[in-house]
Amino acid sequence: MSKLSLDRILQSQGFGTRKYCRALIEDGDVAVNGATVDSYKATFDTDGLVLTVFDEEWPYREHVYIALYKPANFECSRKPSHHPGVLTLLPEQFTWREVQPVGRLDHDTTGMLLMSDDGPFIHAQSSPKRHVPKVYQATTAEPVTAELVAHMLAGVQLNDEPAPLKAVSCVQRGEHTLEIVLEQGKYHQVKRMLAAAGNHCSALHRSQIGGLTLESLGLEEGEWCFLDQAQLDLLVPA
Repeated sequence: MSKLSLDRILQSQGFGTRKYCRALIEDGDVAVNGATVDSYKATFDTDGLVLTVFDEEWPYREHVYIALYKPANFECSRKPSHHPGVLTLLPEQFTWREVQPVGRLDHDTTGMLLMSDDGPFIHAQSSPKRHVPKVYQATTAEPVTAELVAHMLAGVQLNDEPAPLKAVSCVQRGEHTLEIVLEQGKYHQVKRMLAAAGNHCSALHRSQIGGLTLESLGLEEGEWCFLDQAQLDLLVPA
């Protein structure tokens, strides 16, 4: 890889405009691999490079792949209208990097949300052709019945869909709890399917995408982490 000037590297990592990045460097607020650098024209190979900005380490990443434990009452839109956006839960650098959610969760839905600034990755993970299974825990307003489970598995007809939508799996976990696996990722799909099947979803949580579980990440609500290659590989359907 060709070398890049330090101001360009900082800008690519989301630390602000070129002008602001140059000021950071000239003020002595930036170190590269442990050594302070005060010239924005200094060039570096980005492979294995570790930045320290305001005493916080930031390994260079060409793209970022993030898992967020989304709390309730946060919107996935970059321009939220009624609740704070999920980007407010991340460092400001990610807004500069134009990180965005991979798909969306409703504002009142909790659980795993993937985020990235890698366009092809976002497109691939969002495509219904990938058939990436997603696991949800749904709390129902009315008690779960065997008929409801059978209906979800056989297929539920929604008004704007040409054919019934089926759950890959639907298992009762409690009197008012279902574990549902879907592959399609349609708009408000779990809630709409339950409503069409004669019940109502009062709470929804996403615990797994592909083979990657939220539990394995050890996150609390509102926390996030970078995903490594092994974790990204779990997102690919077998």
